[in-house]
Amino acid sequence: MTTAVDRFRAAVDSRDLGALDDLFTEDIRLYSPVKFTPFEGRPAVLGLFGVLLRTFEDFRYVGEFAGASQTSADGAEAPSAVLLFRATVGGKEIHGIDLLHVDEDGRIKEFTVMVRPASAVQALGEAVLAGLVADGLAPAP
Repeated sequence: MTTAVDRFRAAVDSRDLGALDDLFTEDIRLYSPVKFTPFEGRPAVLGLFGVLLRTFEDFRYVGEFAGASQTSADGAEAPSAVLLFRATVGGKEIHGIDLLHVDEDGRIKEFTVMVRPASAVQALGEAVLAGLVADGLAPAP
């Protein structure tokens, strides 16, 4: 059986933004390592993914763990997966995880990204902000 997490990984691997649209709830929340408040709603999260798919170099998932955990938004327990990844941004190697929470309809309702080291977080933040500004999704700093 193909899960939302399987479909998500396939969409990211093929850089298929259209496939991601069907996987996210309307009110998805994405917690970023470089922004205190979450990106909220499908249009904002899809816009961010458009930038991310262009920004990451040599992005690849290298592991997966499944279980259940509480969401940040409401504290409800939900089926969850942790996807470990490696990538490069601006010459900095990134190690990170994506924590996905799935709703009862099999759609991703919450997404948290954690990245290390700090220098990679800074490079990622600068690159993503530049992409969001270029796409008209954020004001220029």
